[in-house]
Amino acid sequence: MAPTQQYDHPGEQAAQDPIKLLAVRETPLSLDEVFRAVGDDAAGGTALFVGTVRNHDGGADVDQLGYSCHPTAEAQMRRVAEQVVAAYPVRALAAVHRIGDLSVGDLAVVVAVSCPHRGEAFEACRKLIDDLKHDVPIWKHQKFSDGTEEWVGAC
Repeated sequence: MAPTQQYDHPGEQAAQDPIKLLAVRETPLSLDEVFRAVGDDAAGGTALFVGTVRNHDGGADVDQLGYSCHPTAEAQMRRVAEQVVAAYPVRALAAVHRIGDLSVGDLAVVVAVSCPHRGEAFEACRKLIDDLKHDVPIWKHQKFSDGTEEWVGAC
């Protein structure tokens, strides 16, 4: 839930255009790019979440996975980002998600949010990643060591 405390300084308020970077990419993701995108002198807190490909799921060993998306994925990412900036005093927000074939350890998603205070940044970042995973039409195709595979819903 968004904080209710109000402040007089303009730096305590949401920025005019806080959505700095949104993308779905086939190329490797950069933590530095996302972190730089949310830099803001009025932000006292920046929260960054990095999702990586793990080597297991549901008790099975994962060898590889691939992400694919619907053509509207970036537009839906923007809707999610707009909802987050409407609910929190976001100074800057960025989110990138990888598609294509990935290996264990690869970065799958990187999101970051900067806000005037750390609590707001943590809450807004959590809301951003949770809603992206729930609402954006990105699908995961996992390939397991035993030769089986499965598709997993949005993100």
